Amino acid sequence: MKQKLITLILGLVACVIHAGEIPFIDLADDKDRQIIVDREKGQYLGHVTTCLLNDKKTILAVYPKGHGRGAIVYKRSIDGGLLWSDRLPTPKSWASSREVPTLHRMTGADGKKRIIMFSGLYPTRRAVSEDDGKTWGELEKVGDWGGIVVMGCHMELKTGKGHYMCLFHDDGRFFKKGGKRQKPVVMTLYKTFTKDGGLTWSDPESIYASSDIHLCEPGIIRSPDGKQLAVLLRENARRKNSHVIFSNDEGKKWTAPRELPRSLTGDRHTAKYDADGRLLIVFRAYTSRKGDFQRKDKDAKWPTEGDCAAWVGTYDDIVHNRPGKYVVRLLDNKKGYDTTYPGVEILPDGTFVVTTYGHWDEGEAPYIISTRLKLKELDALAKERG
Repeated sequence: MKQKLITLILGLVACVIHAGEIPFIDLADDKDRQIIVDREKGQYLGHVTTCLLNDKKTILAVYPKGHGRGAIVYKRSIDGGLLWSDRLPTPKSWASSREVPTLHRMTGADGKKRIIMFSGLYPTRRAVSEDDGKTWGELEKVGDWGGIVVMGCHMELKTGKGHYMCLFHDDGRFFKKGGKRQKPVVMTLYKTFTKDGGLTWSDPESIYASSDIHLCEPGIIRSPDGKQLAVLLRENARRKNSHVIFSNDEGKKWTAPRELPRSLTGDRHTAKYDADGRLLIVFRAYTSRKGDFQRKDKDAKWPTEGDCAAWVGTYDDIVHNRPGKYVVRLLDNKKGYDTTYPGVEILPDGTFVVTTYGHWDEGEAPYIISTRLKLKELDALAKERG
């Protein structure tokens, strides 16, 4: 079915967007949902990740002053993302970060709770806080290896206390010192494990490598019954949709990659479960393929293309390759595809707090904002719009 043109009605619209008749909901013009986290005139602020603490109301955020590379900025909200602190002091080495920082909450076998921040390229470095982010250590080398958006996602494993797995990717340039890209480029997806709550990590092992499709920026989800892991993957060659792989043995073995529906195609998928078992997955929508269509082709343009998008559906929808329940445009990025490395947290009342970067104003440098929503609000909007 030919895609219908989207009409904005008070900035909140639901309409049919493909043959699966999945509703599209647009929240981008609902400014009451949006909160500025940080903005600096003329300064690029981007690639943010967040961490919700055990009190379920304190959110930590880190992001670089620059496109990936740049000094790491650190902020805290103590009220679930409604208000944010000034920029907080950081260790001296944080100014030397060369890549997107990522935050991970982990617990050692002895019950010691930690927050670990990783900074990538070669070599992978990490900083540790053992007091919920009040104080931090310097960035220290993890091993003789590196990667792009290193430790892009993590999952606590059932193999033992303090056991976690992280996934990341590399194109040959940063995995080892002096690395170079092959011709044609080969993108490799890696896994690495810790058994001490994130302090030390195993040498990374390849999960999948290809020059045909470039699978990267993994986002991991555990199935509701706890028995399976799914990883959603960006396809950076832009030849196919995003892909998914599955593991039924805590990451030891993985299925062959397969394409996801267009409704889940994009970059840097970050997922959280609602209390009702549905998933909210936030990502940068990027469905254009090489030789397929361009954004100027309005009939072919996906309604969230180049924007901060979300998908609502179930884990079974992913398993069975269904399009899901809703596609949502959360925020309208005004410049190409330069947006949306999101932090996604869910509060006890069911509020999702999505914190991300983008070009939110024409001609201005990107900055950090958050937007808030509940799935029951989307249900009501979809029902209201028919």
